[in-house]
Amino acid sequence: MIQSLGFAISRKRTMERLRDRYGSAFTVQSLNLGRMVMLADPGEVREMFQASPEDADTPDANLGSVLGPGSFFAIKGDEHRRQRKLLTPPFHGRRLRAYESLIERETQRETAAWPQGTPFPVMPSTMRITLNVILGAVFGAEGAELDELRALLPPMVKLGSILAVLPVVRRDLGGYGPGARFGRYRRQYDAIVNRLIDRARADPALDQRNDVLAMLVQSRYDDGSPMSRSEIADQLLTLLAAGHETTATTLAWAVERLRRHPAVLARLGDDEVREATLIEVQRVRPVVEITSRQVRRDELTLGRWTLPRGMVVTAAIALLHDDPALFGDPYVFDPDRFVGARADTAAWIPFGGGVRRCIGAAFATLEMNVVLRTIQRDFILEPTTDPAERPHSRGIAVAPAKGGRAVVHRR
Repeated sequence: MIQSLGFAISRKRTMERLRDRYGSAFTVQSLNLGRMVMLADPGEVREMFQASPEDADTPDANLGSVLGPGSFFAIKGDEHRRQRKLLTPPFHGRRLRAYESLIERETQRETAAWPQGTPFPVMPSTMRITLNVILGAVFGAEGAELDELRALLPPMVKLGSILAVLPVVRRDLGGYGPGARFGRYRRQYDAIVNRLIDRARADPALDQRNDVLAMLVQSRYDDGSPMSRSEIADQLLTLLAAGHETTATTLAWAVERLRRHPAVLARLGDDEVREATLIEVQRVRPVVEITSRQVRRDELTLGRWTLPRGMVVTAAIALLHDDPALFGDPYVFDPDRFVGARADTAAWIPFGGGVRRCIGAAFATLEMNVVLRTIQRDFILEPTTDPAERPHSRGIAVAPAKGGRAVVHRR
């Protein structure tokens, strides 16, 4: 129980302590996933990502238990492949590029009210930017539904991330408690999404829309059947839960790191340096510190280890990112390590890997780049000699404790 609580309070510190004692593989107890094997060797992590869904797939206990049975986190095997095929197009190519103006517009709208010369946390702003971008790009929401979702989703997602990590508090106590509150949120959410689906189906210009909901309403599986309302609702909520807070938190960490590295800040107008900076931010401050699979066959061999059916095996993202054998001087913030170089997909894994790699990785990367580019273009960000902000766990995500405090002046 002590180990489980330690892991819930500070995953990275617990993982570092166990790695220092036992090496690049060890077992740890957790409150939501139980006993699991953790791997911090890139070769073994690569084998874990390369395992087929029939050999190892997402754990039974995951965000899907909160987001719904149709969520990417809950579905497995053929069903996961079918839905991933439907959801891949809006996050690539022409559709992806169509979101750039939306991202820039929402960034300018939010930053217009930023105070000048006064310290303030940027994370509330980045949370609003990413929420509004997702409501437009994914939900296609406007009017009353936009206002309702804007008010409902932040507390709903925050509570859901806590319930996913601490399932013991999920129980509905006769209409009271966190579990009951989340149930009320979910019923409100389903009612709003049903109205959005009805509106989309009645829209004569539906095929000209770029939002994900419009695409899902029109999509068909290989047998010609459409997605159900509950599948659409679960997947929209999954895309928001996976892409809203994590992207906003990474942007807050980017501001926190850049203020303490003025030499990098001065070069941020260079596209290649800015892209490398975001990669380095995700290396030194990964918002999600672990990603897991559960063994589905009688036994599975990964490198040195043979794991039995049901065992949860986890890639320790935070440990890989700090490994000096993979990244020289790993505790030094140095975007130049990624200028003109690609990150190893088994060593730099903020989006996970394999068939379960985050489907919105390209969208999140575009969004962070456009937001940072717009801020850099419109504002001068003051450097600081203040100590680094400490990581703070928000359930699933790890955020800067002070919200990424900034001091800005409009150019």
